Amino acid sequence: MSDSQTNEADSILACEECLAPAEAFAVVGNETRLAILEALWELDRPAAFSDIRREVGMADSAQFNYHLSKLRGQFVRKTDDGYEFRAAGRSVIAAVLSGTLNQDPRLRPFEVTGECVDCGASLVAGYEDEQVRVRCGECGRGHGSYAFPPGGLADRTREELMDAFNQRARHLSCLSADGVCPECSGRMETHLFDTRDDPDADLDVRVEHECQRCHHTIHSSVGLVLLDDAEVVSFYRDHGIDLNAVPYWTLEWCVTDEHTTVEQVGGDGPGDAWRITVTVPLEDERLVVALDDDLDVLDATRRPCEAA
Repeated sequence: MSDSQTNEADSILACEECLAPAEAFAVVGNETRLAILEALWELDRPAAFSDIRREVGMADSAQFNYHLSKLRGQFVRKTDDGYEFRAAGRSVIAAVLSGTLNQDPRLRPFEVTGECVDCGASLVAGYEDEQVRVRCGECGRGHGSYAFPPGGLADRTREELMDAFNQRARHLSCLSADGVCPECSGRMETHLFDTRDDPDADLDVRVEHECQRCHHTIHSSVGLVLLDDAEVVSFYRDHGIDLNAVPYWTLEWCVTDEHTTVEQVGGDGPGDAWRITVTVPLEDERLVVALDDDLDVLDATRRPCEAA
């Protein structure tokens, strides 16, 4: 096998008919073509040529066929049942509905569930720059901040918004820890940084997930990646609590390192070996979870509180 054949075989992105990014954006940048994609979304089924044209409201059949043909292949495909989305076409509409392309709403701070882990004052949340931020209303101590598309604010009360934010933050953190970029599905690498000597750091250990494809980066505490761990979820369930329904910003072991102990082996670089212990307290018990430098759980042990 030649070098060129080897390179092609090794690349799962090999494609003879792929559009260049600029060309793809030019195709969907037309108002009529975007309307066709929106019509397919509204119809929510494989649709006939005439049904889509009627939904778009274009009388000229030839002109409509011209624009539809431009979408065929990369964004739309024709089947025996009619025209339907390909993944790229659905992604275009999803981007429009998310509001990221054309909306920039803001929400003034409002009170949310929980108390500040530092001063005990009430927590507030606000929305700006496409992010929900939870902080202390008195001392300003941060308790959580994650991206949240503007479209997610539509038709939701503030309480519903925070419920959705709680689930999205968990999803973003856990997906990143599992090595999948929530933006492009590229490979995420996880690094740990010792910030105990940084007086401005809220955490002793900063977890950084970075995509090797698009360089999207997410920061979190060590505890946050345990929110979907089976042992931790079972620990809460055995105490009659659905951990999935608990706002993560109210969990001290998630938003601080007060319950985190770090043992570092080797030098000071991000690639060195770590052993991390997170203690999850609950009523008269605590769950002691040990993790390695990839944040994989090594073991989890239940202990009575007095044994700590």
